[in-house]
Amino acid sequence: MVLMKFWWLFLAGGAMLAAQPMDRGLEAALKAHQAGEYELAAAGYRAFLKANPAAFEIRSNLGAVLVRLAKYTEAIDEYKLALQKAPANAGIGFNLALAYYKSGAIPEAARELSTVRAIAPDPLPVNLLLGDCWLQMGEFAKVSDLLAPLELARPDDLGLAYLLGTALVRQGKVEEGQKQLNKIFARGDSGEVRLLLGTAKLNAADVPGAMEELKKAVELNPNLASANAYLGQALLMSGDSDGAARAFQRELALAPYDFNANLSMASLLRQDQDYEKAKLHLERALRVRPGDTGVRYQQGSIALAENKVDQARQMLEAVVADAPEFVEAHVSLATVYYRLKRKADGDRERALVEKLNVEIQARQPKGDPIPAKGVPQP
Repeated sequence: MVLMKFWWLFLAGGAMLAAQPMDRGLEAALKAHQAGEYELAAAGYRAFLKANPAAFEIRSNLGAVLVRLAKYTEAIDEYKLALQKAPANAGIGFNLALAYYKSGAIPEAARELSTVRAIAPDPLPVNLLLGDCWLQMGEFAKVSDLLAPLELARPDDLGLAYLLGTALVRQGKVEEGQKQLNKIFARGDSGEVRLLLGTAKLNAADVPGAMEELKKAVELNPNLASANAYLGQALLMSGDSDGAARAFQRELALAPYDFNANLSMASLLRQDQDYEKAKLHLERALRVRPGDTGVRYQQGSIALAENKVDQARQMLEAVVADAPEFVEAHVSLATVYYRLKRKADGDRERALVEKLNVEIQARQPKGDPIPAKGVPQP
């Protein structure tokens, strides 16, 4: 967030007014902004912009104070108006992306950053934030493709190493991720290192080992992004749903739009039949990953639980069309068809579930069976 450095210069109607006396109201607004009096600054900026609507730097400053006031929608509108007057302004574009990011609109933030990185004087901060957006969206390969070339030029940048290492570990490329992790580990133990170790162990289904690392990550850095969310997943896999819920709640207190915490919390709330709260978490999850099949499956399951059977049918049919191997979705869809007295369709889904279970079992390592997903009876 950048205040206009040369605040005695501003534009109005396309003409530079540097030679004119400083507007007292604008001067007061700038001083209030610098002093952290954001409501007063916002009022002053708005008053000035009524008479000088083309002053895009001042409009950008208004966006900045609105972000400080957590009025993200209003801030986004102001940044967009500023960009209409200064479309190639990398600073305003970056601030617009930040407003999207803080509001949980991660795909929108990524879109803006993809534009800004081509014109930014220093693309590294843009690339790091873009990498973080893609990480939250589950686009791990895109993160590593973006950051790996930068890492060659900046091997000592720990922020870059952390994002790249995280993306590699979550792709299952643990050995490559470990190389990045070692750079951080060389500086001493940290929550970031423990989180990456815990994530790797969780991916390898080492639940006790993952819990040990993730608990340590939270202990070392209670505010570390995603640490509580992954700890919650490990606790859930261990059968401790109460402990998992507490971990997800801690994550959401820090990051209200964390995808994994919202999706997992929604699942727990659905099991507790608290459908309205579950829906709110699913809506937040979709802001980060629009169209995610796991979220849409949960929404369809809630519709089924609320006896909105035809709505559930439409949702679940769309999910299995996009994810044909999503066994649980086929199970729920079979239930829907049987409730609708469509026995032939229900039997077809039953047969699909049985076939998919056989295929999944066949792909598992010998001696490591997994339980088959149940199928409702007609």
